[in-house]
Amino acid sequence: MPKQKTNRSARKRFKVTKNGKVRRNKAFRRHLLAGRSTKTKRNLRRHALVCAAERRTYLRLLGHG
Repeated sequence: MPKQKTNRSARKRFKVTKNGKVRRNKAFRRHLLAGRSTKTKRNLRRHALVCAAERRTYLRLLGHG
């Protein structure tokens, strides 16, 4: 049976935590930030987790499925 290949674009965007959850970056951080509050920009810096319904799909892309 051949080895399972990791999706390279997914590998650059997501990381798997120790508990097996998938971590992602938040959107809306590229441009047009001057109009946003400092609090909003600070909160966008944090990582978010992929929801449980989609976790299995992302793990499969990352070669953990």
